[in-house]
Amino acid sequence: MRFARTSALVGVGLLWFGFGPLVLVLAALSLLWSPMRAWLRPTRRVVAIWAGAAVVLAGLAVVVPDGWVPIAPGSGRWVTPAYVGRPSIAGAERGPVGESPTVATKSYGVTDCRRTVFDDEGRLVLLCGADRAVLRIVDPESLRQVRSADLPGSGCVGQLAVVAGDLVASSGQRILTIGVSDLVVESSVDLSAELGSGDCVTGLGSDEHGRVWFASRAGVAGFVDGDRLHVVDLADRVDRPLTVADDGAYVAGAEALHRLVVVGGEPTPAWAAPYDDGGSRGSAPVALPDGLVAVADNRDPRLQVVFHDAGTGDVVCRAEVFDDDSGATDGGLVAAGRGVVVQNSHGYGGVRSTLFGRTTSRGIARVDVVAGKCRVTWTIDMDAPSGAPAVSVEDGFVYAWTKRHSWLGVDAWYLSALDLRTGRLAWARRTGLGPLADNHGGAVALGPDRAAYVPVLGGVVRVADRT
Repeated sequence: MRFARTSALVGVGLLWFGFGPLVLVLAALSLLWSPMRAWLRPTRRVVAIWAGAAVVLAGLAVVVPDGWVPIAPGSGRWVTPAYVGRPSIAGAERGPVGESPTVATKSYGVTDCRRTVFDDEGRLVLLCGADRAVLRIVDPESLRQVRSADLPGSGCVGQLAVVAGDLVASSGQRILTIGVSDLVVESSVDLSAELGSGDCVTGLGSDEHGRVWFASRAGVAGFVDGDRLHVVDLADRVDRPLTVADDGAYVAGAEALHRLVVVGGEPTPAWAAPYDDGGSRGSAPVALPDGLVAVADNRDPRLQVVFHDAGTGDVVCRAEVFDDDSGATDGGLVAAGRGVVVQNSHGYGGVRSTLFGRTTSRGIARVDVVAGKCRVTWTIDMDAPSGAPAVSVEDGFVYAWTKRHSWLGVDAWYLSALDLRTGRLAWARRTGLGPLADNHGGAVALGPDRAAYVPVLGGVVRVADRT
């Protein structure tokens, strides 16, 4: 039969597309049979054609501008549901309700775009890159790049915030104010005189007075007011982002939770609450109503959510979540009214942790403070390997980036909407297949257009109700 080998290869490709990577494993095992190897042995012409096709595809990946093509599709489409659950009957105010949700993706190469904000025009702003920061402004509907700029400075993972309509980013040992219209650096504050060699900014935010607060890994914290720099040494290691409140900033160090306020125009420690076990917290602080601030504590044997009195730093209560020796979080703590939602990222050490259908330790929970006591309102056994969910109190949803375990080796990723009151799955939409759909620490963000956005390893994903 003419073209029999080509037909066989095309068939394997279709089966891989539909059923997942296990098909390639079986096809590889078939090559152990010598007659099969002999039959499939290609001619020089076939090798040249396939090599030429590979070169052309690689060239297109380099030549095509960022944000012009979708993220490359993965395998397993026929064995994973595209949609489960049913839409909410209530109208949405902040996020999608699951009404025939559409998924749009755009490729930006394999870049680390974990930091996401929206500018005053509702456009998506991404800070990408680990050692070399790239700022991207992306159209929220088409996901195409409007403009981008390489930021000066290198060697540190950048942070991003919006202050009075401008973008403020850390890059290297600088804090930059950047105009949104042209991405030109309007001002720069050099921190190198205050930060030691190799030290980096780990947290950045702004208050209602326009001050830009920051904290560094070595524990140098403070704020930039105009072109003036004000600092204080916390004598603590800081690996988590800080949280800015109206009355100052909260910093989760390795030894204590710190609160900073402004006294006489200078950042001043109001209190430091040492951890009773000497361990390191697992999230940025979350400021809540009623004078509370919450943090996640990655302690043994169980992850704890700890609520402090914002005025004194005293522990109000603490609650254990998830199972023994299988709970931890790395930034997956978000406010949910007067409580918090915490996401379990135990076992996630990078993209390889979720390859070939594997999942990490499961769990998403809500913890509330009721009459001065902590209460685990609900826990759901769902895998959300990394990053942080988004919460819409107005719509009553928790939006999480989740993954299903697959014995067929299929890596199927979903935007899952949980009922904020009960924790039950309301609906989930498949958003991608394969490792390029791994959010890799990227958080779910709700845009002003009621769509959900997630930066993933291969680019950006948008999920919105069909209009």
